[in-house]
Amino acid sequence: MELELMIIYLFDLFGTFVFAVTGAVKGVRLKLDILGVVVFAATVGCGGGMFRDMLLGATPVAAFTNSAYILISVGTGLAVFFLAPKFVGKWRVILFADSLGLGVFTAIGVAKGAMYGIGPVGQLLCGVFSAVGGGVVRDIMSRSVPTVLTTDFYATASLLGGILYLLLELTSLGLFAKFMIVSGAVFIIRLIAIKYHFHLPVADTALPVDDYLNLQK
Repeated sequence: MELELMIIYLFDLFGTFVFAVTGAVKGVRLKLDILGVVVFAATVGCGGGMFRDMLLGATPVAAFTNSAYILISVGTGLAVFFLAPKFVGKWRVILFADSLGLGVFTAIGVAKGAMYGIGPVGQLLCGVFSAVGGGVVRDIMSRSVPTVLTTDFYATASLLGGILYLLLELTSLGLFAKFMIVSGAVFIIRLIAIKYHFHLPVADTALPVDDYLNLQK
């Protein structure tokens, strides 16, 4: 069990690194200064886990009790800032890695919710918050509607992964097996969604967008 927990912890650090990369790249694309890029990296890398821990009452949050999370995020932000041309030009590679991070954080979030004895819905939300919380804060900071609420099949992949984890809890599988299955499933769902441009339906308003905006004035 200790070996399994250590492997999951290493995956958690990897997910932090990947998400920090995506946050830093967004900061570079918005032409933020070096501090802004690092803040975006730390927000996406650690934000979801911090929000989840606060909801669970697991305080101080993991990012404060284990410096590795913050240090990885800060180091990643600095690296992306100074190597921006190499990172920003390879967005497809970043999306691929980000999909894996999404699966890892979803599985870890649901598992931690289960450790604290909360109900199935709470576990599911823990998984989703862990996976998308940091990105939502990043988008709000950049004054844009969070991507997970618009056309991206992102939070949905995390939600499906969380449901799968809950179903696996009904089996005799161990923690590590459930973690790997859910991480892999979310990863595959996300890649398929990217390839085939999946997105959730959007409400069909009766008015064109310009007319609707005029009504709000």
